[in-house]
Amino acid sequence: MERHFGYLLKVLFWYHEQSMNRALTQMDLTAAQGRVLAYVSHSETPPCAKDIEEMFHLAHPTVSGLLSRLEKKQFLEYRVDEADRRVKRIHLLPKGRECLAQIQQVIRANDARLIEGFTEEEAEEFDSYIQRAIQNVKEDLDLQLCCAKEDNRP
Repeated sequence: MERHFGYLLKVLFWYHEQSMNRALTQMDLTAAQGRVLAYVSHSETPPCAKDIEEMFHLAHPTVSGLLSRLEKKQFLEYRVDEADRRVKRIHLLPKGRECLAQIQQVIRANDARLIEGFTEEEAEEFDSYIQRAIQNVKEDLDLQLCCAKEDNRP
């Protein structure tokens, strides 16, 4: 039997994302916006847009759009970094801080739903398999990027 793991992961992600979107809509947030707010709140120092791009593997225009919408909705704001005035740091506003507990609850509930019916051992194995699959694909991609850079050397 032929397996299509990539397709299955895409379907799983789609359902997970839709569930998150539905749960966060009452706060006027999307799943992606909720994850960004949670990330900003847990960062030791206020992040910049580049940090979010790297954390979530998103393109610059995508992050700019996410942050712009969150700023317009008054969940966060940009402030100039005192140490490096070229950098704009992202800070939560009161509205952003107020919804953090609910965002975390939604994230935990959706993660729990993913492994519902799993034993603790199965959940650990599932986590291990996903981590290994990510590493497999990441290593392959890193190798491809490395080779592409070498092929384009002057």
